[in-house]
Amino acid sequence: MLVLSRQPDQSIMIGDDIEIFVVEVRGGKVRLGINAPRHVTVHRKEIYDIVLREKADGEKPSGT
Repeated sequence: MLVLSRQPDQSIMIGDDIEIFVVEVRGGKVRLGINAPRHVTVHRKEIYDIVLREKADGEKPSGT
């Protein structure tokens, strides 16, 4: 795992076309902005886990 320190208005790049920038740090929360191409889906982790679970449930054979 790569761990980086950033301050508000600073960013990191993932590949050539995904930028994640720190919008605000307040208390125990960090607000992030994400610029990514339209074909890249971006979800919060808890939502991503739900999507994966629903996909797995949809792939189960009926009757089990």
